[in-house]
Amino acid sequence: MHTQENIDYNRIASAIDYIVKNFRKQPDLNEIATEVHLSPAHFQRLFTKWAGTSPKKFLQYISVQYAKEILKQSEKTSLSDAAYQTGLSGTSRLHDLFINIEGMTPAEYKNGGKNLIINYSYSETQFGKLLIASTTKGICYMAFEDKTKEAFTTLQKNFPNATFRLRTDSLQQNALAFFQKDINGFSEIKLHLKGTDFQLKVWESLLKIPEGNLSTYGVLAEKIGHSKASRAVGTAIGKNPVAYLIPCHRVIQSSGKFGGYMWGTTRKTAIIGCEAVKNNLKL
Repeated sequence: MHTQENIDYNRIASAIDYIVKNFRKQPDLNEIATEVHLSPAHFQRLFTKWAGTSPKKFLQYISVQYAKEILKQSEKTSLSDAAYQTGLSGTSRLHDLFINIEGMTPAEYKNGGKNLIINYSYSETQFGKLLIASTTKGICYMAFEDKTKEAFTTLQKNFPNATFRLRTDSLQQNALAFFQKDINGFSEIKLHLKGTDFQLKVWESLLKIPEGNLSTYGVLAEKIGHSKASRAVGTAIGKNPVAYLIPCHRVIQSSGKFGGYMWGTTRKTAIIGCEAVKNNLKL
């Protein structure tokens, strides 16, 4: 069953996709509304409610030029120092402050999750349907996926020997509260992840990119002490098992183009745009 939240996201995603593909023509409100089968007034209200700003203003936040300016701003400080910039809102450091990564033991990593009991459930978020899974130690997997069966199949492939239970637990509920960005609504979120030492290092570095800021593969490689390993960093980012909480969506191409995303380029654009709106960065 599609909830109203998911229906709204799909409409907004279609609008964002249309705006991005046709930005050179500068489509007006009527044209975009027609594309998503809504009246201009209804579309304007829906988009503003969802994104916190108008379609026209949102287009500014997802433009290549805006992304380039954000990258220039970010490069003036080290990746770790960037988390403490006073120009950002109080919620911009939530990833850095509230999320802790613990790597799985060699046995857990190599045997496909044998002896692990994994709870999993499905939720609706501002950015679409989500599958979230947890062990007794923390969140081990989180992915946006419109098709629930395919989402679970992917989870099983990551832990082929684990025992799965369709069950919502407190670890999942705490992690889902993060979408509300209410600093009083959750405690520290623990992630229990399967990854190499290098991958874990890359994923931990992503937590230090403040909300509303962006980085590139090359800059990230340099910050973790592997300046010539931007390709390897990109591969590690592409294998990030936890959508949104580990903000791999904040890493883009040096050209300012957003590039690919495991859970869809339109969704990446939507998340980046919403984070920019929330932090209201002034360039």
